[in-house]
Amino acid sequence: MDTNEMKNSISLIDTRSLVDKVEMNLIDIFITRKLNPGDPIPKEMELSEAMGVSRTVIRESLNRLKTMGLIESKKHIGTIIKSPDLSSILQKSMIPRILDEGTLKDVFEMRLVIEVGMADLVVNRATDEDIEALYSIVQNEISPSSNTLFDVDYEIEFHGKLYEITRNETLKGFQRMLLPAFHYVYTSGLIDKTIADKKYVSHTELVEILRLRDADKFRKAMRRHLENHFKRLQAMEEF
Repeated sequence: MDTNEMKNSISLIDTRSLVDKVEMNLIDIFITRKLNPGDPIPKEMELSEAMGVSRTVIRESLNRLKTMGLIESKKHIGTIIKSPDLSSILQKSMIPRILDEGTLKDVFEMRLVIEVGMADLVVNRATDEDIEALYSIVQNEISPSSNTLFDVDYEIEFHGKLYEITRNETLKGFQRMLLPAFHYVYTSGLIDKTIADKKYVSHTELVEILRLRDADKFRKAMRRHLENHFKRLQAMEEF
């Protein structure tokens, strides 16, 4: 057997810690038993005896799952399965000043894609009161020149209202998660690039298009509204 054949025949050593392995085993148990949110899980002692590890290891693994939002402790009930809040989990690590520039760019790009894609929800679920609320936000907005960024406060208020209109709690959670990174990218000069194509759809124009209740038109208008942001991200890549 030559060296290459020998290397291919040797299995990789599992270098995960015991806590890592128990954590994954616990998740497998929850899935195998088809546990749903609100269902209790076995007690620490039972898990310790079943897995043949100390209660300390079980406790540390359970604490990890609590941090992930997969389980929670209830008084007089014990530990139960919990439906995790995905945006809340991600938000804990969304600290702009410790994220590198590439990650911040990706986060900002994700925000743009989400907002173009949620046009159908906005059009289908916006009430007349919602549209009037959007109009109230933009009627006092000072329109920026076509070569500058939108005013960050109006941008956050207006787009935050769009997320609210979707009535989708997960989307609203993602908006809260993206907000710190978005604000940082916006105010730090990270995307402060001069763009040759200066055409865009204003917030006021978006409101008027929303009044038409045409999802396709609103989606296209949102894409044009965000066009300069997309171009600034492209300019970052070329730079």
